[in-house]
Amino acid sequence: MQRLLIAIAVTVCTAPAFAQPSESQPGAAPSFTPVTWERLLNAADEPENWLMYSGTLDSQRFSRLDQVHNRNVSELELKWAYQIPQLDRSEAVPLVVDGVMFITEAPSNVVAVDAATGRQFWRYNHPLPDDLRICCGRNNRGVAVLGETLYMSTLDARLVAIDARSGNVVWNTAVADYRSGYSKTAAPLVVKDKIVTGIAGGEYGIKGFIDSYDASTGELDWRADTIPGPDHPDNQTWAGDSWRTGGSASWITGAYDPDLDLVYWGTGNPGPDWNGDVRMGDNLYSDSAMALNMETGGLEWYFQFTPHDEHDWDAIQVPILADLTMGGEQRKVMMWANRNAFYYTLDRVNGEFLVGKPFAKQTWAEGLDSNGRPIRVPDTFPTPEGTLVSPPVVGGTNWFSPAYSPRTELFYVQAYDGEDVFYKRDEEYVEGDQFTGGGFQAPLPIEKYQSAVRAIDPKTGDIRWEYQIQPRSTAGMLATAGDLVFSGSVDGYFFALDAVSGEELWHINVGRLVHSAPMTYAVDGKQYVTIAAGNVVYTFGLRD
Repeated sequence: MQRLLIAIAVTVCTAPAFAQPSESQPGAAPSFTPVTWERLLNAADEPENWLMYSGTLDSQRFSRLDQVHNRNVSELELKWAYQIPQLDRSEAVPLVVDGVMFITEAPSNVVAVDAATGRQFWRYNHPLPDDLRICCGRNNRGVAVLGETLYMSTLDARLVAIDARSGNVVWNTAVADYRSGYSKTAAPLVVKDKIVTGIAGGEYGIKGFIDSYDASTGELDWRADTIPGPDHPDNQTWAGDSWRTGGSASWITGAYDPDLDLVYWGTGNPGPDWNGDVRMGDNLYSDSAMALNMETGGLEWYFQFTPHDEHDWDAIQVPILADLTMGGEQRKVMMWANRNAFYYTLDRVNGEFLVGKPFAKQTWAEGLDSNGRPIRVPDTFPTPEGTLVSPPVVGGTNWFSPAYSPRTELFYVQAYDGEDVFYKRDEEYVEGDQFTGGGFQAPLPIEKYQSAVRAIDPKTGDIRWEYQIQPRSTAGMLATAGDLVFSGSVDGYFFALDAVSGEELWHINVGRLVHSAPMTYAVDGKQYVTIAAGNVVYTFGLRD
């Protein structure tokens, strides 16, 4: 990627000026058609818009736009850039509705801009208390939209409804007590007339859940606990009262199947993270995929990837849904590259295990049994002296979104072949304090390990191709009908690959860490591709 550095720097410097934030003006309200549930159901049919965090309810992060394709992608150039006032790294995926872009900003703000120019319409700044307890950055990954209202999670564990035309608050609901370590960072998911949303704070001994709220009023419709209570048989997978502080947060956006009326959501690590002695058992439903009945919140099935996790391998990856022909029959499947370094294909009707194979370096399991349960290698749990294990605490992948192309039938993911030394220690739970029970240390610099975009065949788990990146990338993926895969790197590159072969076709140095996922949309017949890097949102289009 170094060979075009000088030329790229000139391109960026001579591109259109950054869009500067401005005060909202009377009459400057953005114009768009209200987003109905029918539009969200059929979001794939209007690829000019990006109507939810993962693009569509199946979370494939695939766009049917093909004006930018694998033969002309080299002609992409910067069209506009929006400077986020906060210096925090952006993890946001913007939404685009009929030429209006909605961007979340750290710590818990949202702004509306013209998607063709970056000109600001309005901004909403959410006030936050001074005594926040957050483990992993002042992040906000995006909003949801229904009708003329946006829905945003906030770091102080609230769900806020915002008028999408004016930026005014419609309602503001407390989801949990931030003083106990609860927080919210993920984009909500709209299903029918409800807002489905998870919770963060797994490092604080919280007790996780997934909620559904009435979109009009903000009233709680149902709550699905990600740790079963004492009246449930699965509570026996937690020793004593350890379930009360067991974590199992739900801090990334899920997916929805309208035919089955099931919501799919991933859960995080059990707590304390690295000392499982105080919570003996499988610790259900931590590190699991949960399939919930949308009407009631009832658990239809679950699949636990890492029973009794002591390495902080959250299963909070975005689930991708697709219909595949496997074994001569059509299967409704869920695709999941897990933080524990195994790739899985599951039947999303009943949770049946279909495929499982490592996609990144791992030393903790001999493999998976016929039900997908890991066959553990002895002596790989954390110890006071330290135990070297792959994958590292950051995982074979992490929260950043994968993508799937129905054209290539390949699943694309950022993968990492690293290792860590894991330690455990005794630790007492104190409400509002971190409750981790240990720690970790990388024995070598991150540059010594291999990182790559990997294309996986979901029918077999085989890796079809890889595109190496150094060092480890934390960017999400986007696949398009132009047979392209877009992603980014920690050293500030945004790039496009051929979706079939993995060949690099284009890249540009945007100068800051890419820690979010790209998205694409069109205005007036022109396709754009947008990525947040550092605290800047960059938008590219074909050369005029």
